[in-house]
Amino acid sequence: MSNLKTLKLKGGLRKFFIILNILAALLVIINIIIAFIDIRAALILLIFTVAYILSVIFFTVRNRSLILNELVSFATQYGQVQRRLLRDLKLPYALLDETGKVVWTNNAFKEAFSVDRDFKKSLTSLFPNVNPDSLPTDDDENGETTVSVEYDGRNYRINMRRISMSDMVSSSDVIEPQDTYSGCLTACFFYDDTALKIALQEIDDQSIAVGLIYLDNYEEALESVEEVRRSLLIALIDRKVNKYISALDGICKKIEKDKFLVIMRKKALESLKESKFDLLQDVKTVNIGNEMAVTLSMGIGLDGLSYAQNYEFARNAIDMALGRGGDQAVVKTPDDLSYYGGKSQQVEKSTRVKARVKAQALMEIISGRDEVYIMGHRNGDEDSFGAAVGMYRIVHNMDKPAHIVLNDVAPSLQPLVDLFMQNPEYEEGTIISGSHALEWVGSNAALIIVDVNKPSITECPDLIKYCKSIVVLDHHRQGQETVENATLSYVEAYASSACELVCEILQYTTPNGNTRIRPEEADCMYAGMVIDTNNFTSKTGVRTFEAAAYLRRNGADVVRVRKLFRDDAAVYKARADIVSQAEIYHDCFAISSFSDEDAVNPLVIGAQAANELLNIRGIKASFVLTQANNMINISARSIDEINVQVIMEKMGGGGHMNMAACQLNVPLEEAYGALKGTLDSMIEDGEIEL
Repeated sequence: MSNLKTLKLKGGLRKFFIILNILAALLVIINIIIAFIDIRAALILLIFTVAYILSVIFFTVRNRSLILNELVSFATQYGQVQRRLLRDLKLPYALLDETGKVVWTNNAFKEAFSVDRDFKKSLTSLFPNVNPDSLPTDDDENGETTVSVEYDGRNYRINMRRISMSDMVSSSDVIEPQDTYSGCLTACFFYDDTALKIALQEIDDQSIAVGLIYLDNYEEALESVEEVRRSLLIALIDRKVNKYISALDGICKKIEKDKFLVIMRKKALESLKESKFDLLQDVKTVNIGNEMAVTLSMGIGLDGLSYAQNYEFARNAIDMALGRGGDQAVVKTPDDLSYYGGKSQQVEKSTRVKARVKAQALMEIISGRDEVYIMGHRNGDEDSFGAAVGMYRIVHNMDKPAHIVLNDVAPSLQPLVDLFMQNPEYEEGTIISGSHALEWVGSNAALIIVDVNKPSITECPDLIKYCKSIVVLDHHRQGQETVENATLSYVEAYASSACELVCEILQYTTPNGNTRIRPEEADCMYAGMVIDTNNFTSKTGVRTFEAAAYLRRNGADVVRVRKLFRDDAAVYKARADIVSQAEIYHDCFAISSFSDEDAVNPLVIGAQAANELLNIRGIKASFVLTQANNMINISARSIDEINVQVIMEKMGGGGHMNMAACQLNVPLEEAYGALKGTLDSMIEDGEIEL
């Protein structure tokens, strides 16, 4: 009863009582006016007025509680009707308190989620992803939010709306709002989207995926078999590819002698992923006496807005697969790239036709530009600088101004840089910093990027935006990040180094193929090849030694280069310490670390130690974690059994099959755990075979 006395009326009822008071005041005024006209009439009216006023006061005071009781009773009955409608509603409905605890549910909720009538637990007990943090707040639009959940194999969409207690009072027709009301409730409607999701998934599964299959070493494989048996080898390969795609209910059409166009449903692609694209391994089993196993690359595009866009995705994917060395599959969607395979070393091409074509295209680009800037990757090494020097010679021979962009010079690289900085034969401005390059670059400049294909780790990424033509020349496998809109791209993962590619291009920049270079330039390029091949013991082929011979003919001195790589006693001792404290993991991985802040060039020491660890019998891959520049740098090396590039890509880095790296912004202990966790997961998933 005390609560009823505190309630204040509003709306129509309040107006009704105000009108009664106004009428009483009007009667008093009229009574006074009549008193001036006729006193007897005024007395009679006064009696009526007093009776009216007393009646109003009595009715208001005596029956106010009764009126409020009647109003509350009506509201309760009205609420009972609404509650009955909600209780019998076919849509599951629940009311939650501020903590997410169920306050009230209807019959449909109890039937859908098999709970009893007294269910008062938190909604999290039914749906783990629905917690107090997922409830709507005042910051949400209209105080509403939507959560998707799964229960007993069915998918539900929960529409939750916040209902504040003050809003409920303010919307009342009989109760005056006050500031003392607080708290809120959450109304939840559960929509069963199971049938809709099944239909959408079925439509998505039936969407078209476009694929391209290229034979990586078609010509080389045919040359390794007798001429009379070549047609049989081709027929066996075609049959295996067609049979494999037909088993997936797809269409395979041969469009060139070594290229296939594939059309399949997206659902079939899931089968390919589950089998890890075992066609890559099956085709290697085709052998009729050919000395070289056939390998192929696959590029698949899907989820595009049109069939044409899916085909464009497939073209980009196959280019990525070939750029990463072949023998792998790449799946491209609008938002992602996925890699499969890539476990074998790419076979060196025996023909130099591609190098000649690229050289001619490069010369056309340079001839149409006013100046050329050349840069490699950040923290440049001998291969990066040597390749830049080779490109400088090409540009200089064409009488075009050339500038090598180089910021920080590592101690191991300083002797090579001094060959140019202290040589009067080279004009001032041959080697400049990235800031100077941005100041000097003109509107008609070309940019040549060597030994790297990721724009973010070049010496000066901003320079890319200001150059009209961009040339990319690299021997690392391509990743998801590439230089967009490159005028010319020459990325060959089979090459031992960027210097090898530059040497070949150099020989085709003059009609007679006798391009001469200075001895100091030959030394720089030879040093780059020595570093990237680990003294010609890794990734070397016939073309590698032919390039080295070309450099020797042009004055490269082996003894002089060897002296450049001699280490002092501290560096040699640090490298030996890294090897001595190495941990053998899974009996085939050597893992060690280096964190000497006083070391002159810790990254080089770590990389050299990783190479040394491969000399241990039974070691398939080595990893050295070097702490430098507030980062953990992982140098990964292997000989032929493990693809360290795939491992480093899992950790955000890259490289190529035998030499890769990554950077982690975590403490050394966490980096150890991340590396071991990556190795464990890849072994478990079959991506690494021990």
